This record gives sequence, structure tokens and C-alpha cells, in this order.
Amino acid sequence: MTTTDIPRPTDAGSGRRVAKKRPRKTATGGLRQAVSATTLLWIMACLYGFPVLWFVLSSLKPSSDLFSYPLTLVPHNPTLSGFEAAWDSANFSQYFINTAIVCVITTILTVGISCCTGYALAKYDNKWLKAFFICILATTMLPSEVMLAPEFLVVRNLGLYNSFAGIILPAVLTATGCFMFRQFFLTVPDELVEAARIDGARELAIFARIMVPLSRPIMLTLAILSFQWRWNDYIWPLLMLNDPDKFTVQIGIQSIVGAQNINWSVLLGASVISMIPLIVIFLVFQRYVMGADINAGLKD
Repeated sequence: MTTTDIPRPTDAGSGRRVAKKRPRKTATGGLRQAVSATTLLWIMACLYGFPVLWFVLSSLKPSSDLFSYPLTLVPHNPTLSGFEAAWDSANFSQYFINTAIVCVITTILTVGISCCTGYALAKYDNKWLKAFFICILATTMLPSEVMLAPEFLVVRNLGLYNSFAGIILPAVLTATGCFMFRQFFLTVPDELVEAARIDGARELAIFARIMVPLSRPIMLTLAILSFQWRWNDYIWPLLMLNDPDKFTVQIGIQSIVGAQNINWSVLLGASVISMIPLIVIFLVFQRYVMGADINAGLKD
């Protein structure tokens, strides 16, 4: 018997196929990626939030401390005198009411018309609708200053000068809102609409009972954006209104600024007051936007 014929000792489990251990992905790699992304987000939040924090804290400083050297972030003697002077120097209660009326009506009309337009552009196959959609998108390429003069002439000739209707109507139809709803309705399967038609549902019922509930996240998002746009709008109300009782918040803030000098404490206080409704609106509705399931009901 040669040495090659000598049986070698084998293990009991040698007959089984030993699976090769694959190197598992360590948790450190994913943790490193998560930490880097989180760190980047925190850095961006600090970069954007620091000027806002300085702005809010500066509104609590007296006028003598705003330009004191060295500059300080936290006020040594915080005071609300700037807010009180801003509220007393201008009719802010009337400004808030006027702006709220304009913002609420414009937001409701903007969301409703954009929803209808986006549904028609997404679910109806017509060459004229496609051309109309291109025209809507083309308006985004024009600066708003270019369209101020023709819009003003049209509104004035319609007899809407120095009225809330003159501010609301030109701002109802927005290319952004139409584009948002169109892109959303394109993700809705056409089979869902066809099934409703086979069941005997009319077009208006399909839109009101199926499409509108599905588009709730987009509606809330556009509502927040529209309210913010109209609240911060300054140029168009300034051109359209000459009655102080109809001024909006932004025009009221501008009226505080003097021709020769500026009371920065009062101006900062008025600016912070104007921010409060926007912050409240965002805090109230953000959970509906962030928590809504955009893909609800869209699976085949």
C-alpha cells in the first residue's frame, strides 16, 4: 500500500458542503454615511438659522444696543419696546385683517383652479391642452417685473384699481400650482379613472370623489406656499392700493421707514410681528403635509 492509498482522517462533517461565509456589511459604514448626512443637514440648518436667530434676538434689543461695539448676539437688556412702538405707530390690526382676507381668498382660489387645471392637463389627451400647458410654463421664464405694467393696465381698465379684487385675481392662476397638480395626476393610473367611468360615474364625480381626495398632500403644500407668497407680496399691492385702510402688512411695514432716518428697533419689531402668522401656519399644517401618504390609492 502506497502512501497515497492510506486513508486520511476526516471530520464527521466533511461530507457536508461548507458554505462560504460572506463578509457581512458592517454597521459602521452605514452609520458613517448616516452621521455624515446628518452632520451636513445640521450645518445647513445652522447656516440658514443663524441669521434668523440674530434677527429675532436683535428685535429684543433697545435701539442703543443694536450698533454697539462689540456686537453681541444675546441682548443684555431685552425689551419689547420695539414691538410696542411698531404696533402703536401703524394700524397693524387693520393691516393683518386686510392681508388675511387677501391671503385666504387667493389661496382657496389658487388651490381650486390649479387642481382643476392640473387634472385636465394630465388626464385629457388634446393637442390644444398641451399647447396651453406650454404657454403656462412659458410664463415662468418671464420676470414678474416685466408683467407688472400690462397687468396694471388690464386691472385698471376693469375698474378694479384700489380694491382687494385687483390684488387677488391676477394671483389666482400660478404656473407652479398647475405644474404640481399635473405631475401628481400623471402618477394616478388611468385604469382607476376608466373603472369609475365603467361604473357610471360622471367626470365631475370622478374628479370630486376620487382625484381631489388623492391630491390632498399637494393641496396642502400649495396652500402653504400660496399663503406665504401672498403674505410677503409687496410690489403688486403697492401699485394697486392707495387707500391706507386697505394696506397690507408689507406696505404697513414700509410706511414705518422714515425718509431721513430709520428706527431699526421699531422696524425689526414690525418685521418679527409680520412673521408670526407664517410660522403658525407652517407649524399647524406641516404635520399634514409631512405625514400624508402621497402614494395612497395609487397602486395597481
